Amino acid sequence: MRRSQVSSIGNTARQAEEHPSQHALPPRRRLAQAWRQPGVVLVTVLSDALLGVLVWLAAYELQSIWGRWQSYFETGAGVQTAVVVGVFAVAVWIGLRSLMGLYPGYGLSSAERLRRHTYSVVGTLAAVSFVIALIPLGHISSKYGPFDLVGRLPRLLLVLGFVGLLLLSPLVQGLARWVMWKLGIWGRPVIVMGYKDACARTVKLLEEEWRLGYAPAALIDRGLTPSGKLLKSLSHEEVMTQVENLARRGGVDTIILATPYIRRSYLAPLVSRASRSFRHVLLISNLGGITNSAVTARDFAGTLAVEIKYNLLNPWARRAKRVLDLVSTVLGGALVLPLLLGIALLVYAESGRPIFYTDWRMGKNGVPFSCVKFRTMVPGAEAVLELMLAEDAGLREEYVKYHKLRADPRVTRVGRFLRRTSLDELPQLWNVLRGEMSLVGPRPYLPRESGDIGDARDEILRVPPGVTGPWQVSGRNHASFTDRVEMDIYYVRDWSVWLDMVLLARTVSALFVDRGAY
Repeated sequence: MRRSQVSSIGNTARQAEEHPSQHALPPRRRLAQAWRQPGVVLVTVLSDALLGVLVWLAAYELQSIWGRWQSYFETGAGVQTAVVVGVFAVAVWIGLRSLMGLYPGYGLSSAERLRRHTYSVVGTLAAVSFVIALIPLGHISSKYGPFDLVGRLPRLLLVLGFVGLLLLSPLVQGLARWVMWKLGIWGRPVIVMGYKDACARTVKLLEEEWRLGYAPAALIDRGLTPSGKLLKSLSHEEVMTQVENLARRGGVDTIILATPYIRRSYLAPLVSRASRSFRHVLLISNLGGITNSAVTARDFAGTLAVEIKYNLLNPWARRAKRVLDLVSTVLGGALVLPLLLGIALLVYAESGRPIFYTDWRMGKNGVPFSCVKFRTMVPGAEAVLELMLAEDAGLREEYVKYHKLRADPRVTRVGRFLRRTSLDELPQLWNVLRGEMSLVGPRPYLPRESGDIGDARDEILRVPPGVTGPWQVSGRNHASFTDRVEMDIYYVRDWSVWLDMVLLARTVSALFVDRGAY
């Protein structure tokens, strides 16, 4: 992970020995990017426009090849129809995406970005269909003579075009963001202000989650100011003067106040002063473990209320998750059936039977079920594990922390490959069809791990375990058991159909990237 250069006004011994003016010089690479933000918007808009044109041309060619409207599109009227509908569709689509804040989309999570993208495509399809439905009210005159679109409605063209936009735009936009990030132009420069530990955590988070588009340009903590004074000895007015001067030189219009434990009597004037110089003021509150990404601010006659939505309590959302599981499992299972047969032959050829391994896991509400996997270990692996842990304190310590062993001698050669690619979990599609698991969800925990999960057990077991989940695509087996539990808690609290789609897409990507699975 590339770390951005952050100007830190801190209180370490090294900084105290340096000349104060060194801390007042913001990194040119970050603070000089304010003028580049219109360029970022232009790149994202042009990438969508180019994609829209290419997708429409491809849809036109595919429709011509399949021949249903081939004779119609050979005429000038047919070409004109395709051009008019295509230009109108792309223009409406880009307009809707702009209204939804997707250009450039700073501050949006992957799930929220996918939701807005889907709505923009569906809205564009509705607008195009509505306009085409009105065309029979009159005839379009052209050099080819009057023609009526309704009689020759290019439905296949619309389907191919909009499906292409729906599937390809997230990939193209993701690639564009990655290229701009590599070039150092993606992201809105922000100043992070607060206490040292909170500031450091915030900067680390923003650098790891670079897709959010907040690039830390300067860090203001309780250390030395450019004048050499201690921040804690200055009033909030004096501190904000220092910050405003720094932001003015760099053209920064966004500040993040990482002050989760500050008193309201101090916070209110601080925010009031910040609002005079910064267009965007973000507050990091002390609500960790309580809120999720579905929060909504409510104004109760001047009193701020934070509404927290829990999608798991929405029966229609749960039904949508189940439908997504069934459709994806049936279609995906049909596609990977030859792969399943090939893996079964490899397992049998190396170590014989049984080909599958079943073990009890805790399902929804703690109900145990038999989880199916391809066998990746030698027969009698559990007995071997108990003997190994009893004899080796180092292995025992590693297993307590990760609940896995990196160099596990019980794993076969085929098993190591299956684990590294997570292909050993494909038979769990059967558990998904039976309703015991979901495609995406928390890790399927062993009954003996119930005590290690702790107080989070009931919350995690509110949903079926998943074939994949946040821990598989975010850290994989490098994460400790405690970290994996925290990821699962976050998933349950933050669950949405859009989050499931994002995790499914990242799982496909993880299959081709070595993330250290073992």
